[in-house]
Amino acid sequence: MAQDKTVTVASLSKRDTIISIAIIGGLFFIFGFVTWVNAILIPYFKIACELNHFESYLVAFAFYIAYLVMSLPAGYLLKKIGFKKGMMIGFLIMAVGAGLFVPAGFSRAYPLFLTGLFTLGVGLSILQTAANPYITILGDKERAAQRFSIMGICNKLAGIIAPLLFAAVILRSTDNALFEQISLMEGAEKELALDALIARVIMPYAVVAGVLLLLGLLVRYSPLPEIDTETEDEQMATSNADKKSILDFPHLVFGAIAIFFHVGSQVIAVDSIINYVAATGVPFLEAKVFPSYTLTATIVGYLLGIAFIPKIMSQLTALRICTISGLLLSVMIILVEGNVAFLGHSTDISVWFIVLLGFANSMIWAGVWPLALDNLGRFIKIGASLLIMGLCGNAIMPLIYGYLADTHGLKEAYWVLVPCYMYLIFYAYYGFKLKRWS
Repeated sequence: MAQDKTVTVASLSKRDTIISIAIIGGLFFIFGFVTWVNAILIPYFKIACELNHFESYLVAFAFYIAYLVMSLPAGYLLKKIGFKKGMMIGFLIMAVGAGLFVPAGFSRAYPLFLTGLFTLGVGLSILQTAANPYITILGDKERAAQRFSIMGICNKLAGIIAPLLFAAVILRSTDNALFEQISLMEGAEKELALDALIARVIMPYAVVAGVLLLLGLLVRYSPLPEIDTETEDEQMATSNADKKSILDFPHLVFGAIAIFFHVGSQVIAVDSIINYVAATGVPFLEAKVFPSYTLTATIVGYLLGIAFIPKIMSQLTALRICTISGLLLSVMIILVEGNVAFLGHSTDISVWFIVLLGFANSMIWAGVWPLALDNLGRFIKIGASLLIMGLCGNAIMPLIYGYLADTHGLKEAYWVLVPCYMYLIFYAYYGFKLKRWS
């Protein structure tokens, strides 16, 4: 398979750069749509497949563990065939994953749903391994966080739309009563009710599969340029002369661990909030809007990042502010309580601290990526794959949260966030500076 002609970033015109950013922005929208629909699927599968909290978070585990399995192979794939063909393959694999939901829905087979989610995650890991370094190198290094903020807005807008759209398609106004009735049913009556419930996901995912297939073909023949990441300037070549692998870059390795804790804490804030709000006495159909509040808070953070970086503050300062805010909010979720009425909802104040975690999380991804990929040169594609491996935090951290929720309570389970933000503070102040192991 011949690789497309490569170009350097410096040779791109302003128009080419804007078109490239717009195309990658579209990809980040797709990432967000496919990713954040889990916020609806987790409580939905919990009811339809009769799962406990731990089992329901296997939805996130199956989806994100694919990043651990596939990210390094994705880096080598991209190195061999380039960004564009790699993205096309990623979309085609995702289409297969979405297609698996159709037979899974007909059979109400939870393992088959998990297989479909894993396959979606495999395709998405290839796309993420391509898109994130692409946006990092596509322009001035000091404005990388600004570009990531634009990508983040595309991602989180999809995150707001996807759960609401899926909720509109698969949930009914009578579902609260139905969920209560199902808990009282037995035998064949219960099986029929659960079969009808799970069958609602078949058509939406059949449509998603078709759209992903089309997008794979569109991105392959799009005007997106194939950027040369193999050529190093003289200074970088000298600096990296003794480097044999990506593990020789401690700031990258620590950055991958930072991504692990960041995405894990972020997905807990979004995916757990519906169950947590419902546990405070708010009806499920009202609780379903809270992931959108959390993601809206994240978008506000992105907008401030676009406005302030680098004119008013550096991307490093923004990273430090966000990590410290995340730690403070995590402690407040656990220790502060009291009922408040806000935005038409009457619920515990800790719910709104979870929502504000969306703001605290906003500039962490954008801050870590440029620091972790700094001066990698010819190692950038494989280095990016190591950072994408960190996305398996989305698989592992919610499972830990789910286990703690089952054993200690939904509120106490948020203690899992505290060490996450403590490590992120370490990286923001010290870890990114470590360029050599000795």
